[in-house]
Formats: sequence, structure tokens, C-alpha cells
Amino acid sequence: MNKAIRIGTRDSELALWQAHTVEKKLNDLGYATEIVAVKSDGDVVLDIPLYEFGITGIFTKTLDVAMIKGQVDIAVHSMKDVPTALPKGIVQAAVLERANVRDILVHKGNLDFLHDAGTIATGSLRRQAQWLNRHPNHKVTDLRGNVNTRLRKLSENDWNGAVFASAGLERINLLPENHLVLDWMIPAPAQGAMLVVAMEEDTYTREALAKLNDNKTEVATHIERQFLRKLEGGCTAPIGALATIEDNEIRFEGVLLSIDGKQKIHVEKAMAVSGDFSNFGNDCAEEVLANGGTELMAEIREKLKK
Repeated sequence: MNKAIRIGTRDSELALWQAHTVEKKLNDLGYATEIVAVKSDGDVVLDIPLYEFGITGIFTKTLDVAMIKGQVDIAVHSMKDVPTALPKGIVQAAVLERANVRDILVHKGNLDFLHDAGTIATGSLRRQAQWLNRHPNHKVTDLRGNVNTRLRKLSENDWNGAVFASAGLERINLLPENHLVLDWMIPAPAQGAMLVVAMEEDTYTREALAKLNDNKTEVATHIERQFLRKLEGGCTAPIGALATIEDNEIRFEGVLLSIDGKQKIHVEKAMAVSGDFSNFGNDCAEEVLANGGTELMAEIREKLKK
């Protein structure tokens, strides 16, 4: 069997870069491929049966539907955008080697505002909460759209800066000189990693994608996403998580904050790589929940309902 593997992607510059990266890796292994750009402008209208698949991710919904309908064979995502529970019939097929995990501040050349009042743009509750925790006198304004759109909006407005994932800008050569690495900000679970999903029943495609999998990244992102899943319970919340593997040790750092950044519950733990890490993310989340996280998550859910 030598079918062309149809790679589904959104049509933004970054999404296409990710799809072409996977395509090249598959081509280098001798697999035929085809890129299928799936429009994602606006919500996809789902019929009743498709809702039963549990499709919830705002960035992944379009491609999930295309896969379930048989229009594409695989989808490539920024892993941080993918819900921790995949739709029925869709499975994680490969996690590629991780890129830069850090967030950066893209600014306008003057950083004096860091010691005074300022306005920062981000559409992420996690970034907003961590920024306000560190700079409580600042204002955070909403910023949405793909990477190119957000950079344009920053230039058109009087904001002091905006927070981006470094990996996204690096991948499409848009990293401005005027940026500051936020090494104090804990990234989103799985930030910097690319995930490829396939249909569970498609053994040919899954066997091909297994050859692209990076085990170290798979372990780290498993722990981070498990931490997220245990805390969030289906609710978007300001949660950061980072697992690193060095010198035969897995180190984990996680955080849960209130939306206004005033409350912060932090956890740091380590374990041997040779140990059983299958529940390490859960264990770290349990520590957060026991230290006030249960009550804080309840407050966040109430605020997000309004």
C-alpha cells in the first residue's frame, strides 16, 4: 500500500509551515503526501451526530471534522492548542521534537514601562494572569488572531508590547529584534511542541507517523497535559506547566493563578527518569488542588460563566 497521506492544515502561515515540516519528514521516509488547506474562518456548522464526538478545541475543530468526514488523513497542530481530550476515533500519532518553549515580550524599543504603568496585549488568560502577578499596576488588553495579525495590531496600537510564543515567531522568521525573553513566565502545557493526530483505525498512517515521534518531547508533554487535564476539568484557566528532562531527572514546574493574577499556587517537583512517570502530572496537580487550587478553580469557573 502506498497511498498519499493527506495532511490537513489551517491556512495561516504558521499552520502551513507546520504542515510542510511534517510533509518533508514523511517524504524523506518515502511516503507520498498531499497538503489540504481547510478554511477556518468562523465556526464550522456541525450536525448533531458530530457533536457527539466531543469536539471542543476552537483551533482544532475544523480539522477534527475534516478527519472524521474522511477529507484528510492527519492534522498538524501546535500542541498547546489541542484539548487534552481528543474526539472519539482520533488519536495522538506523533509528537515532534520540541522547539523553544518560552514566551517573549515583543515591544517597541523602550522598556521603561516595565518599572511604571503600561499596557500589554495578549489573548491568553495564562499570560495575562502571570503578567499581572508580576506587574500589578499594568493593564492587559485582549489580542487575538494569527501571529501575523497580532504583530500588525501591535504596530497599529499604542500598547507597550504584546506576549507571543517564541517558537511561533521563530518558525516563520518573524522574530523581531525588539523582544525580551520572559524566562520567569511558565509556558502553556506543551508549548513549542507540534502534535500530529490521525484516525485510530488508520494503521498505515499511524505506523508512518510513529517514525516521526520524539520520545523525550512525548514524555514531557504527557506530564504537562496530564497536569492541565487534572486541574481544568474542561474549564479554560490560567495554568502553566513545564517538564524538562536532564541528567536522568524529570523536573516539573507548574502554576495556577486567578484571572487577575492576585492569587498564585506554584508547584515544583522532580523524579528519576527511570521511575514511573505515568501519573507524575496528576500528582503535581493534586498538590496544587490541596493547596487551595480546588477553591480557586471553582472561582475561575464562576467568573468565566459571566
